[in-house]
Amino acid sequence: MVVQVMVLPSPRCLFDDPIQIRVTGLLPQQAVTLRACLADESGVLFQAHAHYRAGSSGELDLTHSPAVGGSYSGVEPMGLLWSLQSETPYKRLAKRNILTPFCVDLEVYDGHGDMSRLLGKCTNERRFLGEGVKRISVREGRLKATLFLPPGSGPFPGLIDLYGSGGGLVEYRASLLASRGFVTLALAYMAFEDLPAVPEILELGYFEEAVNFLRKQQQVKDTGIGVLGLSKGADLALSMATFLPGIKAAVSISGSGFNSFIPLQGDGFTVRPHPYDLGRMKPNEESGLVDFTDILDDHRDPATWDCRIPMERSLAKFLFLSGLDDKNWKSDLYCQDAVQRLQQYGRKVEFYSYSGAGHLLEPPYFPLCQASMHKVLGVFVQWGGQWREHAKAQEDAWHRIQAFFWQHLMDSDLPKSNL
Repeated sequence: MVVQVMVLPSPRCLFDDPIQIRVTGLLPQQAVTLRACLADESGVLFQAHAHYRAGSSGELDLTHSPAVGGSYSGVEPMGLLWSLQSETPYKRLAKRNILTPFCVDLEVYDGHGDMSRLLGKCTNERRFLGEGVKRISVREGRLKATLFLPPGSGPFPGLIDLYGSGGGLVEYRASLLASRGFVTLALAYMAFEDLPAVPEILELGYFEEAVNFLRKQQQVKDTGIGVLGLSKGADLALSMATFLPGIKAAVSISGSGFNSFIPLQGDGFTVRPHPYDLGRMKPNEESGLVDFTDILDDHRDPATWDCRIPMERSLAKFLFLSGLDDKNWKSDLYCQDAVQRLQQYGRKVEFYSYSGAGHLLEPPYFPLCQASMHKVLGVFVQWGGQWREHAKAQEDAWHRIQAFFWQHLMDSDLPKSNL
C-alpha cells in the first residue's frame, strides 16, 4: 500500500487552527518517525520529530495515537507544531509578512532510527489572514499602524493590539484576531520607522489617536473598544483603559499594574516609570543569557506607588494572564498585586495564571521560545516556560481572550470560524 500523510479537515488553515494528522498505508504495528519542518522568513529551519507505532490496521491518528519518544511523548495532536525548535540557538519563531503562510512539511520515516527511508509526506499551509480579511496600512496623523477588517459590514468588536518593548509593528496576532471576527488595529509605539527605539516619553495622546481612529471605522460596533497588550504593551493597555474614554475591556498578558521603563505623559500629568536598576541584571557567563527579573525596586514599597496605574478609576473590564515560569518579569506577582488592588475597590476581575508557562504567551501553536535576542536591548534574554505546559496555556489563553472580548464588546456568543 502507498503510505499517505494527511492533514484534516484541510491542508490549508489558519495558524491558530488545530488540525488532525493521519498516516495510512503502514504495516500493522510498524515503527515510524514523524517529522515536522518549517523554514522561517530568514531561512532558519525549525524542526520537531516524534516516534510512533502504527495500529493494527496500519494507520496512525495523532488525535489518538501516543508518541513513544522524540520531541514529546503521549497523545499530543498538535505536538509536532508546538515542539518545533530552531537549529539556531535562542531563535524565536515570529511572522513578519502576514500575507504569506508558514508551510510545515510533515514527513513519515520508517523506524525510530536515522530517518533514512522516507515513506510519505505532505505540507500543511498555515495562514495568518482568513478568507476576505483586509489589511490596510495606516499612516494617519502620528499613527503607525495596520488595520485588519473582517469580511462583511459588521458591526464587529474593535480591538487595539500592542506588543512589548522589543518595538516594531507586529501584525500576526492582530491578523488572526481579525480572521476570528474582530476589527483589529496593530499599533506600533517604539522602534519602528521614525519612532525611537527607546522613547524619552510616551504620550497618551498618541494612543488616544488610535482609539479615535478605530471608533471612526464604520464596521466597528459603537459600544466601546477593547485593547490587549503583551509585556510593556500590557501596562499600556491598562493605562489606556484607565485614562482614555471609549475603552470597554482590556487584556494584560505578562504585564504589571504599574507604568514600566518609560514615562507616560497625559493631559496635565505624567506617570513616572517604576524605579529600576539595570545593574541588577544577572548575566549567565555560560549561556550568555541575561536575567532581568530583579531589576525593579520592590513594588510593595510605598515610594513606588505613584508609578501605579489607578485602574480603579476605569469603568473597563479587565482580564489578566500570566505564566508561573516567566523568567523575564515577575508577571504573576505583579498581576496578583493589580488584581488585589482592583478587588479592594469591589471590582470583579478575571485572572488566570498558568503553571509552566513563560513570558511570551502567543497565539496557539507558536512553539515556546525560552530565550531570544531582545531587539532594543541588544542582549539575549530569558523568557522561561516548559514546552507542553506553555503550549496548553497558549491554547487556553487564546480562547479566553476571544471569549472575554466577545462578552464585553458585543454581549454575543462566540462566532463560528469564517475560514
